[in-house]
Amino acid sequence: MKKFTTLLFLGMVMLSVAQNEYEPSPTNPYGSKNPEAPKQLDDFKPMIGLCDCDSERRNPDGTWAKPIPMTWKYSYIMNGMAIQDQTLKADGKHSGSIRQFQKDSLKWYVHYYASATPTPTLGSWEGKKTEKGTIVLYKPQKAPNGTEGFSRLTFYDINDKGYKWIGEWVDKTETVVFPFWKISCTKRKE
Repeated sequence: MKKFTTLLFLGMVMLSVAQNEYEPSPTNPYGSKNPEAPKQLDDFKPMIGLCDCDSERRNPDGTWAKPIPMTWKYSYIMNGMAIQDQTLKADGKHSGSIRQFQKDSLKWYVHYYASATPTPTLGSWEGKKTEKGTIVLYKPQKAPNGTEGFSRLTFYDINDKGYKWIGEWVDKTETVVFPFWKISCTKRKE
């Protein structure tokens, strides 16, 4: 009986390790991509880790507010099958997203949450990486005047040294473009 109990315990430990093998840990603080995960998780690979950023939003009068320092952290979650990011801003308004790639639709689904606006349902964007190397995500959203359009989020200039991000409202034809938020990030050397 003692031998069976020992084998059962070891089996449970091994299963637990396998279920958490790619999660963040003290030796690997950002986790790692699970080999079974969609290859598209590599779209965000240059962002994994910490970046020091400047976040700029539009003022109500249309001018740009003073940049706010921000840390943007990306990690693998769900045992390396998805990506989570978290922003920590100097103004105390923090946010994050859970990023999952759906093999069937070949799209990213990004679910956003923020400390300043708790909500019972998370806003979500969908999109993909373009041939130009940008990642573009959309969510239907009306303009303040009621015009149908989208909230478009774009990651661009992505490389091992950092990236840029812009949030824009666009009309359905994407000919009217109104930037409302922009972020510039530099990868932190750790």
